[in-house]
Amino acid sequence: MPLPPGRGLVSLYPMPADYAQLDRDHVWHPFTQQQAWCEEEPLLIERGEGSYLIDDRGQRYLDGVSSLWCTAHGHRHPGIDAAVTDQLGKIAHSTMLGLSHPGATELAGRLVDLAPPGLSRVFYSESGSTAVEIALKMAFQYQQQRGGQHARRTSFVHLRESYHGDTIGSVSVGGIDLFHSTYRPLLFQAHAAEPGDSADLERVLAVHEEEIAAVIVEPLVQGAAGMLLHPPGYLRAVRELCDRFGVLLICDEVATGFGRTGTMFASEQEDVAPDLLCLAKGLTGGYLPLAATLATERIYEGFLGAPEEYRTFFHGHTYTGNPLACAAALANLDAFEQERTVERLQPKIELLRGLLDEVGAMPEVAAVRARGVMVGIDLGEHDPALRLGHRVTVEARKRGAIIRPLSDVVVLMPPLSISEEELRSLVAIVSESIRAACALASEQLARAA
Repeated sequence: MPLPPGRGLVSLYPMPADYAQLDRDHVWHPFTQQQAWCEEEPLLIERGEGSYLIDDRGQRYLDGVSSLWCTAHGHRHPGIDAAVTDQLGKIAHSTMLGLSHPGATELAGRLVDLAPPGLSRVFYSESGSTAVEIALKMAFQYQQQRGGQHARRTSFVHLRESYHGDTIGSVSVGGIDLFHSTYRPLLFQAHAAEPGDSADLERVLAVHEEEIAAVIVEPLVQGAAGMLLHPPGYLRAVRELCDRFGVLLICDEVATGFGRTGTMFASEQEDVAPDLLCLAKGLTGGYLPLAATLATERIYEGFLGAPEEYRTFFHGHTYTGNPLACAAALANLDAFEQERTVERLQPKIELLRGLLDEVGAMPEVAAVRARGVMVGIDLGEHDPALRLGHRVTVEARKRGAIIRPLSDVVVLMPPLSISEEELRSLVAIVSESIRAACALASEQLARAA
């Protein structure tokens, strides 16, 4: 018999539900050791407002990592809210396999206008990992379809300590052992070069010259490596080496794109145009999953031919170019333009630089690395059992901020719309939290001794 109105599977649980217990019983969290997770009280975020996250008890927290590096204009931005709501009144989803829709076409045109010159084609997916996977497959298939000696170009060069996502292809060009070593038997071989060292990249390309399809880099900043910064001129040198050795350049701007380094795209800062550009995270302003891989016309034309030639790019996702996500992305780009987001970010970057000078002088801090509003506060090497970075996160929550470390590197990447007052508050909370966490760790070590 049909269920009464308003009743369904959710009603099997008492209302109000014990969401914390349901989480412990059923949810498997990303990049999380579940044993440790279940020993702590989960923080349940219920709402957002501007630069703040609000939990189920009404407690407010500064969103110090833009909800994993993607929220650009803050939570509940009226323009993006309205665009998504308006699109819901039309259609929530329609496939792009054999069809198109206005939002995807308009967004493609605007992305091409914004992107470095020469990028003219847009292929949609849903995450940074898939954007990179697509770029790798495009580069590989393009070289194969060129034929002759190009067909021998079947491998890739990446940087040590690189991170490009979690699908098998993107992990194959990842270089962080903590994240990637477990899966090595599943991966294809790639060649690693030293970050920021153009001479080492030249050496790798010279040794493997005839087999390299493409070089993939995170321009200017390697985020998951702990905000590892490249020296000035390095990206330009990479582009020149790729041209010299006849290989493609893939720029993974999933983390660095949409204003994070102080320009719309990091590659702008060294006047570099890649052959393939990977975008996600800030593309929708943190609203909905959407990613894009941009390609040059030369690469696109390498896939053209009669159907019986099978030169098609055989790749696609159910939610490719989802209309809701495209509506959010278009409104996000409107906000960047109308609110002069990148321009208004510049004084905040200068303020942040000054605040971080004080953080870098703290005895508990080994180094501070920052580009734009991408910040890594390195606490040095400690016993992993201390979980020092995690301790800082816990202390920051007590003081009203959400941050997430990369091991013992405390990461800050606030919404681009954060106010100067909120920025000062965020850095102050983090400074206090580092002191508190280090003091507690020292007490624990003293007791153990």
